[in-house]
Amino acid sequence: MVRLPLTPADVERGQRLGALLRRARGERSMLETALDARVSPETLRKIETGRVATPAFPTIAAIADVLGLSLDEVWAEINRPEPGAEPTGRTRTRLAS
Repeated sequence: MVRLPLTPADVERGQRLGALLRRARGERSMLETALDARVSPETLRKIETGRVATPAFPTIAAIADVLGLSLDEVWAEINRPEPGAEPTGRTRTRLAS
């Protein structure tokens, strides 16, 4: 299986996800959080630092659950538009007939 390169938007979302998880973890140790979520501390570290920009859904769901985050909160945070940024949604263009 060939993995496509990450887009700048993918990288940005990964960084937002990592920042959100770090904030939600607060003073709780990375080791405790990772073990409670049943992921390796290395995996959590990579996600929090943005080195894994597109982690598996079950991994994020488990970490979010341990941190008391809803998946809606996670989704909203990683998909929020940057101030002054162009909308990233696709626009439909119509050809004149």
